[in-house]
Amino acid sequence: MRAREPLPVTMTGVRMGERVLQIGITDASLTGVLAAKPGLSGHAAIVVATDDLANRARRACEDAGVLVDIQVTPLDAFTQDPQPFDAVIIHAGDAGVAALSIGSRTEMLTRCWHALRTGGRAVIIESLPKSGLAGLLGRSVPTSSAHWMEEARAAGFHLARLLGEGEGFRFVEGLKGAHSSGQPVRP
Repeated sequence: MRAREPLPVTMTGVRMGERVLQIGITDASLTGVLAAKPGLSGHAAIVVATDDLANRARRACEDAGVLVDIQVTPLDAFTQDPQPFDAVIIHAGDAGVAALSIGSRTEMLTRCWHALRTGGRAVIIESLPKSGLAGLLGRSVPTSSAHWMEEARAAGFHLARLLGEGEGFRFVEGLKGAHSSGQPVRP
């Protein structure tokens, strides 16, 4: 019997042969599994803000048996790959992502929009605040999918929507549509 994939992997919809970019790292094992999904026929890349996070991502990808390109740079200023990606996955629980101002988050999302092929998707994975005793003892930052959807639309994504919640996560998706100018649509 085959084990079920973690919900975040299923919700991103990453498939064999795709080009996938991850922004930030929250759960190293999840990062490794997502980087492995495109397989040898695809491409995986990760952008993180610090060398320590790059080392975590590198170890996770080694554990998953996958090669990955890792870029250490401010998350709102990463370099565009010359070939477009099929999917961008943003780990909203990453300290660097969480620390971005609204303007910087919109700039990061705009860079994601430019990094995607037409028809590509951005999936934002948020960790939901813990409830009960775990919530009282742990530190959790409340998140808002509405803010992510508004910022995704401001960056040019259409059909920015809440995909769902489950297993302690919330998933927001934005799709890159074709615009006549080829630039994000500003409200």
